[in-house]
Amino acid sequence: MFYDKAVLPNQDQALVGREEAMRVPSAHYVFRDHGLLPPFPAGYCTTMFGLGCFWGAERKFWVLDGVYSTAVGYAGGYTPNPTYEEVCSGQTGHNEVVLVVYDPAVISYSSLLKTFWESHNPTQGMRQGNDAGTQYRSGIYCASDAEAKLAEASRDAFQQKLKDAGLDNITTEIVPEPTFYYAEHYHQQYLAKNPNGYCGLGGTGVTFSE
Repeated sequence: MFYDKAVLPNQDQALVGREEAMRVPSAHYVFRDHGLLPPFPAGYCTTMFGLGCFWGAERKFWVLDGVYSTAVGYAGGYTPNPTYEEVCSGQTGHNEVVLVVYDPAVISYSSLLKTFWESHNPTQGMRQGNDAGTQYRSGIYCASDAEAKLAEASRDAFQQKLKDAGLDNITTEIVPEPTFYYAEHYHQQYLAKNPNGYCGLGGTGVTFSE
């Protein structure tokens, strides 16, 4: 059956998946004494972003002060515990996302939104640069109503800046936090393991004001 990778499948079209979760290292490759898996320290928050190929997207967040851990994975679709190949087929509905674990006493959610908006082009629909497909869509996956309100306000403010710069409308989806499925171990902190590896992210050059 032919699938258009620029169109999200419905649940009936999605691959079945599996019950077994992906096995990943227990420790973060960059923050060696920090966990890649929960539980995380008390008082820390988690959130998720999709902004194109998750290799480069993850690095944008682990360099921020106050970020405790990051992980790449799949979210926003139907297939449980998908593989990379399944996600890339366009038949799971998932996006490539970054899970960010942060200390809100050190870095605010608004600061994370600033990194999100400035690190990619949120106007491109089902692609990011030369990477095309539903798994490269722009997305903010909110862990609370408070995050959703901040995300929506930030979108509206950034949209005006993009409009002033002559750019198109934002296509970013802002939805409640879906289930996060860890990606394969070799994807985790990929650009720390492969410093010259591929990164297709590119911002618009428009700055976001917190």
